[in-house]
Amino acid sequence: MLSYSIRRIIAALPVLFGVLLVTFVLVRLIPGDPCTAQLGEKATPEICERFNREKGLDRPIFVQFGIYARDVLRGDLGQSIRFNRPVTQLIVERLPVTIELGVSALAIATIIGIPAGLIAAIRRNSAADVSTMVGANIGVSMPVFWLGLMLAYVFALLLKDTPFQLPPSGRLSSGIVATPFYEVYGWDIVPETVLGQLFQFAANFYLFNSVITWDWEVFRDALSHLILPACALATIPMAIIARMTRSSMLEVQGRDYIRTARAKGLVERRVVLGHALRNALLPVVTIVGLQLGTVFSGAVLTETIFNLAGVGKILFEAITARDYPIIQGFTLTVAIGYVTINLLVDLSYAWLDPRIRLS
Repeated sequence: MLSYSIRRIIAALPVLFGVLLVTFVLVRLIPGDPCTAQLGEKATPEICERFNREKGLDRPIFVQFGIYARDVLRGDLGQSIRFNRPVTQLIVERLPVTIELGVSALAIATIIGIPAGLIAAIRRNSAADVSTMVGANIGVSMPVFWLGLMLAYVFALLLKDTPFQLPPSGRLSSGIVATPFYEVYGWDIVPETVLGQLFQFAANFYLFNSVITWDWEVFRDALSHLILPACALATIPMAIIARMTRSSMLEVQGRDYIRTARAKGLVERRVVLGHALRNALLPVVTIVGLQLGTVFSGAVLTETIFNLAGVGKILFEAITARDYPIIQGFTLTVAIGYVTINLLVDLSYAWLDPRIRLS
């Protein structure tokens, strides 16, 4: 298992380099330039020439890429042109928002989608099966931005002053502050160090931070703010997972070992859960891993609608502002996340199916 993981990590390095190279080239092919995007009408040729010289944008593109690749190997993702701050600091601040939202959405999609697909497969052509598939088709068809607006309208306006009211935007209510755990416990950290940035990164997960600090007021408030965007983002993955679970279960139920298990007199619950479902989960796990891409792509709209300062929102702003370092740094971070998730999915195959030998 360890040797397989090492081989996969080594094989992923060319992929990450390719992502870095393609992103570096593509962002510079976008019409416009950072000087014009930042300064607007004040961007005279003289000012832009000085601006490009200060930012190193006047050099040949292969020289710029060589310098950037060298800095990345040192752990430096560059300085934001728009915010004039290190990209690593922006990642520490923004990435936890998207991860918290994405994990919550995938958890909702998986917890509801797999049982729904399982019930639909067991009761094939029944009312439960038809209603599940109709609901899945509706879930795939609803745009995230429309669903987000409708959820905010219903739960923030129509259900206002009721027990079902939910906040329509933000991460915390006005007046509620999430104190980082290292401050609660009196730990002195240096923000500029790697360890200090890791502490800040962990503290920006409000749910995690509130649990380890026993701040249940912040936990309840952060959770209530997360429900609507997570539900809006979970609809499409949930529908896809439900449909994949149903089709995979129907395929597995016709296998010889399922008929043998029933012929041996095993109870139906053990046949379904112990034999059929475990083998049917292989393609479902793959789909769950691939839905990470759907979650991140939908997070751009979801974070904009619900006013969440995450990766999607800052990437959109960076593209419009031609902020090359932010686009490159966040894209590389997302690519590393993809590689990690794909590795975990591959490793889960061995647990789900003992016949698979990763060696």
